[in-house]
Amino acid sequence: MNTATPEQLRELFLFEDLDDEKLGWLSACGTVADYPVDGIICAQGDAAEFLYVLLDGEMVMTQNVRGHVAQVSRTDRPGTYGGAVQAYLGDKIEQRYQHSLRATRPSTVFVLPARKFAKMVRKWFPMATHLLEGVFFGMTNARRVVDQRERLTALGTITAGLTHELNNPAAAAARASAELGDRLIGAQASLAGLAAQGVDCTHLSALVALRPVLPAAPGGRRSPLEVSDAEDELGDWLEEHGVGDAWDLAPGLVAAGIGVGQAEEVERAAGDHLPAAMRWLAEVLEVTQLQAEISEAMGRITALLDSARQYSQLDRAPYQRTDLRELLDSTLTMLKRKFGDGVTVKTVYDETLPPVPVYAAELNQVWTNLIVNSLYAMQGSGTLTIRTARENDYALVEIADTGTGIPEEDLDRIFTPFFTTKPVGQGTGLGLDISWRIVADRHGGDIRVESLPGDTRFQVLLPLTEPAEESAEESAQ
Repeated sequence: MNTATPEQLRELFLFEDLDDEKLGWLSACGTVADYPVDGIICAQGDAAEFLYVLLDGEMVMTQNVRGHVAQVSRTDRPGTYGGAVQAYLGDKIEQRYQHSLRATRPSTVFVLPARKFAKMVRKWFPMATHLLEGVFFGMTNARRVVDQRERLTALGTITAGLTHELNNPAAAAARASAELGDRLIGAQASLAGLAAQGVDCTHLSALVALRPVLPAAPGGRRSPLEVSDAEDELGDWLEEHGVGDAWDLAPGLVAAGIGVGQAEEVERAAGDHLPAAMRWLAEVLEVTQLQAEISEAMGRITALLDSARQYSQLDRAPYQRTDLRELLDSTLTMLKRKFGDGVTVKTVYDETLPPVPVYAAELNQVWTNLIVNSLYAMQGSGTLTIRTARENDYALVEIADTGTGIPEEDLDRIFTPFFTTKPVGQGTGLGLDISWRIVADRHGGDIRVESLPGDTRFQVLLPLTEPAEESAEESAQ
């Protein structure tokens, strides 16, 4: 290896303001290395031992994200640097290369040992060193704190929505359960009244045996006019047959599917005790309807809890093949309370899309962030469209809204940490940054955005196959 002269170093924008003494020190401490085409200058993950400064040629900076190599930059500008750029922090952080550098044509590079670089920065620029440390650790700590707050905010949104959705069926079940006790007592009393009136065991048995074959609900959907006509018809029939409270009983009986034909069957079973038998039947049918209401409410609660379990993925492996439709549907269920009456939700799912290897709970946070942003952009009125499709070797999830859109000057900054267009206190500026890190860093995917007023689309691309290292880990387990 050769050495660089002070005159060579002075020509680089990185060192152009240093005096002769400092340039001489750099020249003595560093060396010059030549790299052929595709020569590896430094490799991501290795111990960061040198700072590299391009003198001549061209080099590319890349980062490996879960098995996918992403190009960060490509340059032929002398003075461009990479490698141990955080050496000035010393042992306060783990000193490893955060990226790879590779020569794309024969290149000459100034190589400065990391310890010398760190000493230079601390000695020559003490105040700048303190400021850089403050910025580095301040941003790191701020991102961690706000990241946690962003996750808690998303959890709070989901919890509030789930609580609201659970409240309705729970209240319905509680009300029906309270009424059920009274109706059971009433039905028992009516049956006892039939026995007290002298109805023999043969007729009682016939009535009890008749109940299971009577409809518990009307067949098909009827218009209000049809229901009214049926009530009039049954009320007239009951009144003609001596049922004193005919017009009080008719609506409930019709609602349960009882018409004149069924009433005639009851008459044959009850004989001369039709009024008491009809009152007993009305009580029993109310019990049946209340049981159905409780069953429906409990089914709704079970479905909501299943959605919550699907959303949280608490009972599943953190990384596994998952149907994206299930994740999206569970997120929509959790966020239902935020939609309001003015928002229409459309889902267009590709039925042929196979399960995708993902960290499901983390992806649900991505869907939450993107959907909440869309709802904010629509301000309570518009259409939210969720679409899945296949794009080459990736699964595509598109979340589109008809909101105001993203200004063109902001499109390049929306994934920048702490950048937000929301008023102070309403946004952390980390929702999209977190989403980007989950999709890109954790899954090796990508997020694209297209926006015009009335048509904004966030497109999440996820690999259909897991990285080789994931496959190896799974096969070893």
